[in-house]
Amino acid sequence: MQEIINTIIVEDEELARNLLKSYLKNYDNIELIHECENGFEGVKMINELKPDLVFLDIQMPKITGFEMLELLEHKPEIIFTTAYDQYALKAFEYNAADYLLKPFSKDRLDAALEKVMEKLQQQDSAGELIENITNFPKGEFLDRVVVKDRHKINIIPVDKIRYFESMDDYVLIYTKEGRHLKQKTMKYFETALNPSEFIRIHRSYIVRVDEISEIQQYEKESYIVILHDKTKLKVSKSGYKKIKEVLNF
Repeated sequence: MQEIINTIIVEDEELARNLLKSYLKNYDNIELIHECENGFEGVKMINELKPDLVFLDIQMPKITGFEMLELLEHKPEIIFTTAYDQYALKAFEYNAADYLLKPFSKDRLDAALEKVMEKLQQQDSAGELIENITNFPKGEFLDRVVVKDRHKINIIPVDKIRYFESMDDYVLIYTKEGRHLKQKTMKYFETALNPSEFIRIHRSYIVRVDEISEIQQYEKESYIVILHDKTKLKVSKSGYKKIKEVLNF
Protein backbone atom coordinates (compact mmCIF):
# COMPACT_ATOMS: atom_id res chain seq x y z
CA MET A 1 0.00 0.00 0.00
CA GLN A 2 1.33 3.41 -0.97
CA GLU A 3 1.87 5.91 1.82
CA ILE A 4 -0.35 9.00 1.62
CA ILE A 5 1.49 12.24 0.84
CA ASN A 6 -0.32 15.14 2.51
CA THR A 7 -0.03 18.12 0.16
CA ILE A 8 -0.63 21.88 0.21
CA ILE A 9 -0.72 24.22 -2.80
CA VAL A 10 0.46 27.82 -2.31
CA GLU A 11 -0.44 29.70 -5.48
CA ASP A 12 -2.12 33.08 -6.00
CA GLU A 13 -3.64 32.30 -9.43
CA GLU A 14 -6.88 30.34 -9.29
CA LEU A 15 -6.45 28.94 -12.82
CA ALA A 16 -3.03 27.55 -11.93
CA ARG A 17 -4.40 26.00 -8.73
CA ASN A 18 -7.28 24.39 -10.63
CA LEU A 19 -4.97 22.93 -13.29
CA LEU A 20 -2.66 21.48 -10.67
CA LYS A 21 -5.63 20.00 -8.76
CA SER A 22 -6.95 18.38 -11.93
CA TYR A 23 -3.55 16.70 -12.48
CA LEU A 24 -3.29 15.58 -8.85
CA LYS A 25 -6.66 13.79 -8.99
CA ASN A 26 -4.89 10.99 -10.89
CA TYR A 27 -2.73 10.15 -7.87
CA ASP A 28 -4.29 7.90 -5.23
CA ASN A 29 -1.47 8.61 -2.77
CA ILE A 30 -1.62 12.44 -3.00
CA GLU A 31 -4.06 14.00 -0.56
CA LEU A 32 -4.61 17.73 -1.01
CA ILE A 33 -5.25 19.00 2.51
CA HIS A 34 -5.27 22.76 1.83
CA GLU A 35 -4.73 25.42 -0.82
CA CYS A 36 -3.46 28.93 -0.09
CA GLU A 37 -3.70 32.11 -2.15
CA ASN A 38 -0.65 33.87 -0.66
CA GLY A 39 2.53 33.36 1.33
CA PHE A 40 1.11 34.64 4.63
CA GLU A 41 -1.60 32.00 4.57
CA GLY A 42 0.98 29.47 3.37
CA VAL A 43 3.21 30.01 6.43
CA LYS A 44 0.27 29.61 8.80
CA MET A 45 -1.17 26.47 7.20
CA ILE A 46 2.16 24.69 6.60
CA ASN A 47 3.26 25.21 10.21
CA GLU A 48 -0.20 24.14 11.42
CA LEU A 49 -0.97 21.17 9.14
CA LYS A 50 2.64 19.96 8.61
CA PRO A 51 2.24 18.58 5.07
CA ASP A 52 4.74 16.24 3.43
CA LEU A 53 4.75 18.22 0.18
CA VAL A 54 4.09 21.80 -0.90
CA PHE A 55 3.62 23.10 -4.42
CA LEU A 56 4.91 26.65 -4.13
CA ASP A 57 4.67 29.58 -6.53
CA ILE A 58 7.57 32.04 -6.32
CA GLN A 59 6.14 35.38 -7.47
CA MET A 60 3.16 36.13 -5.25
CA PRO A 61 1.68 39.29 -3.69
CA LYS A 62 2.93 40.36 -0.23
CA ILE A 63 5.80 37.89 0.15
CA THR A 64 7.57 35.65 -2.37
CA GLY A 65 7.84 31.88 -2.16
CA PHE A 66 11.49 32.15 -1.07
CA GLU A 67 10.62 34.61 1.70
CA MET A 68 7.82 32.31 2.83
CA LEU A 69 10.23 29.38 3.19
CA GLU A 70 12.42 31.40 5.56
CA LEU A 71 9.48 31.68 7.98
CA LEU A 72 8.59 27.99 8.17
CA GLU A 73 9.01 25.98 11.34
CA HIS A 74 7.90 22.78 9.56
CA LYS A 75 10.07 21.89 6.54
CA PRO A 76 8.18 19.91 3.87
CA GLU A 77 9.40 18.80 0.46
CA ILE A 78 9.01 21.64 -2.04
CA ILE A 79 8.11 21.64 -5.73
CA PHE A 80 8.38 25.18 -7.04
CA THR A 81 5.89 26.24 -9.72
CA THR A 82 6.61 29.48 -11.57
CA ALA A 83 6.38 31.24 -14.91
CA TYR A 84 9.94 32.57 -14.51
CA ASP A 85 13.03 30.49 -15.24
CA GLN A 86 15.57 32.86 -13.64
CA TYR A 87 14.86 31.42 -10.16
CA ALA A 88 15.86 27.84 -10.98
CA LEU A 89 19.35 27.93 -9.45
CA LYS A 90 18.10 29.55 -6.26
CA ALA A 91 15.26 27.01 -6.03
CA PHE A 92 17.68 24.08 -6.09
CA GLU A 93 19.89 25.75 -3.50
CA TYR A 94 16.87 25.39 -1.23
CA ASN A 95 17.11 21.63 -1.86
CA ALA A 96 13.79 21.74 -3.72
CA ALA A 97 12.54 18.42 -5.05
CA ASP A 98 11.86 20.03 -8.43
CA TYR A 99 11.14 23.25 -10.31
CA LEU A 100 8.17 23.32 -12.70
CA LEU A 101 8.06 26.05 -15.31
CA LYS A 102 4.49 27.11 -16.14
CA PRO A 103 2.69 25.94 -18.15
CA PHE A 104 3.85 22.39 -17.34
CA SER A 105 2.45 19.12 -18.63
CA LYS A 106 1.16 16.17 -16.62
CA ASP A 107 4.22 14.17 -17.74
CA ARG A 108 6.49 16.83 -16.28
CA LEU A 109 4.51 16.73 -13.04
CA ASP A 110 4.83 12.92 -12.99
CA ALA A 111 8.61 13.24 -13.10
CA ALA A 112 8.59 15.80 -10.26
CA LEU A 113 6.41 13.60 -8.05
CA GLU A 114 8.71 10.63 -8.64
CA LYS A 115 11.57 12.71 -7.21
CA VAL A 116 9.45 13.63 -4.18
CA MET A 117 8.57 10.00 -3.49
CA GLU A 118 12.25 9.03 -3.66
CA LYS A 119 13.18 11.83 -1.26
CA LEU A 120 10.43 10.94 1.19
CA GLN A 121 11.69 7.35 1.25
CA GLN A 122 15.11 8.63 2.31
CA GLN A 123 14.14 9.78 5.76
CA ASP A 124 17.32 11.72 6.41
CA SER A 125 16.84 13.93 3.36
CA ALA A 126 13.15 14.79 3.69
CA GLY A 127 12.47 18.36 4.65
CA GLU A 128 16.03 19.65 4.54
CA LEU A 129 16.09 23.28 3.46
CA ILE A 130 19.30 25.25 3.18
CA GLU A 131 18.84 28.19 5.53
CA ASN A 132 21.36 30.60 4.09
CA ILE A 133 21.23 31.14 0.36
CA THR A 134 24.05 33.38 -0.81
CA ASN A 135 23.52 33.19 -4.56
CA PHE A 136 22.08 36.37 -5.99
CA PRO A 137 22.07 37.10 -9.73
CA LYS A 138 24.96 39.38 -10.68
CA GLY A 139 24.12 43.01 -9.96
CA GLU A 140 21.07 42.13 -7.82
CA PHE A 141 20.90 42.65 -4.08
CA LEU A 142 18.45 42.17 -1.26
CA ASP A 143 15.81 44.92 -1.16
CA ARG A 144 13.74 43.74 1.82
CA VAL A 145 13.87 41.32 4.75
CA VAL A 146 10.88 39.31 5.97
CA VAL A 147 10.81 38.63 9.72
CA LYS A 148 8.34 36.69 11.84
CA ASP A 149 7.74 38.21 15.30
CA ARG A 150 5.50 35.78 17.21
CA HIS A 151 2.26 35.76 15.18
CA LYS A 152 3.11 38.81 13.07
CA ILE A 153 5.07 38.93 9.81
CA ASN A 154 7.04 42.13 9.17
CA ILE A 155 8.41 43.17 5.79
CA ILE A 156 11.40 45.48 6.35
CA PRO A 157 12.68 47.48 3.36
CA VAL A 158 16.47 47.35 3.30
CA ASP A 159 16.63 51.14 3.04
CA LYS A 160 15.06 51.32 6.54
CA ILE A 161 17.80 49.18 8.13
CA ARG A 162 20.51 50.98 10.11
CA TYR A 163 22.77 48.07 11.03
CA PHE A 164 22.96 44.32 11.73
CA GLU A 165 24.41 42.64 14.80
CA SER A 166 25.47 38.99 15.06
CA MET A 167 23.74 36.92 17.76
CA ASP A 168 25.08 33.34 17.42
CA ASP A 169 22.83 31.64 14.81
CA TYR A 170 20.67 34.76 14.53
CA VAL A 171 21.08 38.34 13.40
CA LEU A 172 19.57 41.40 15.08
CA ILE A 173 18.29 43.90 12.53
CA TYR A 174 18.12 47.50 13.76
CA THR A 175 15.77 50.07 12.24
CA LYS A 176 14.71 53.49 13.54
CA GLU A 177 11.47 51.89 14.75
CA GLY A 178 13.09 49.06 16.71
CA ARG A 179 14.89 45.77 16.20
CA HIS A 180 14.02 42.33 14.81
CA LEU A 181 15.59 38.89 15.18
CA LYS A 182 16.22 36.84 12.03
CA GLN A 183 17.59 33.28 11.77
CA LYS A 184 20.27 34.01 9.20
CA THR A 185 24.03 34.40 9.25
CA MET A 186 26.08 37.57 8.93
CA LYS A 187 27.76 35.95 5.91
CA TYR A 188 24.38 35.74 4.19
CA PHE A 189 23.68 39.45 4.68
CA GLU A 190 27.25 40.44 3.78
CA THR A 191 26.80 38.68 0.43
CA ALA A 192 23.17 39.69 -0.15
CA LEU A 193 23.48 43.44 0.55
CA ASN A 194 24.77 46.08 -1.85
CA PRO A 195 28.43 46.64 -0.82
CA SER A 196 28.23 50.32 -1.72
CA GLU A 197 25.43 50.75 0.86
CA PHE A 198 26.46 48.35 3.67
CA ILE A 199 29.89 47.55 5.13
CA ARG A 200 30.93 44.60 7.30
CA ILE A 201 32.91 46.66 9.83
CA HIS A 202 33.45 43.83 12.31
CA ARG A 203 32.62 40.14 12.62
CA SER A 204 29.65 41.28 14.76
CA TYR A 205 28.43 44.27 12.73
CA ILE A 206 27.26 45.28 9.26
CA VAL A 207 26.44 48.99 9.00
CA ARG A 208 24.61 51.16 6.49
CA VAL A 209 27.18 53.61 5.12
CA ASP A 210 24.77 56.57 5.40
CA GLU A 211 24.34 55.88 9.12
CA ILE A 212 28.02 56.53 9.91
CA SER A 213 28.52 59.94 11.50
CA GLU A 214 32.10 59.64 12.82
CA ILE A 215 35.04 57.26 12.93
CA GLN A 216 37.14 57.54 16.09
CA GLN A 217 40.43 55.98 17.11
CA TYR A 218 40.43 54.87 20.73
CA GLU A 219 43.64 52.78 20.84
CA LYS A 220 46.54 52.19 18.47
CA GLU A 221 44.98 50.70 15.29
CA SER A 222 41.62 50.34 17.07
CA TYR A 223 38.57 52.26 15.90
CA ILE A 224 34.87 52.70 16.55
CA VAL A 225 32.16 54.15 14.34
CA ILE A 226 29.59 56.49 15.82
CA LEU A 227 26.20 56.45 14.13
CA HIS A 228 23.88 59.45 13.79
CA ASP A 229 21.95 58.38 16.92
CA LYS A 230 25.27 58.15 18.88
CA THR A 231 25.40 54.34 18.82
CA LYS A 232 29.05 53.20 19.05
CA LEU A 233 30.21 50.05 17.23
CA LYS A 234 33.61 48.38 17.16
CA VAL A 235 35.58 48.30 13.91
CA SER A 236 38.06 45.53 13.04
CA LYS A 237 41.23 46.12 10.99
CA SER A 238 39.63 44.64 7.88
CA GLY A 239 36.47 46.63 8.60
CA TYR A 240 38.43 49.88 8.82
CA LYS A 241 40.07 49.08 5.49
CA LYS A 242 36.62 48.54 3.89
CA ILE A 243 35.35 51.83 5.34
CA LYS A 244 38.34 53.66 3.85
CA GLU A 245 37.69 52.08 0.44
CA VAL A 246 33.97 52.88 0.40
CA LEU A 247 34.26 56.40 1.86
CA ASN A 248 37.44 57.09 -0.14
CA PHE A 249 39.68 58.67 2.52
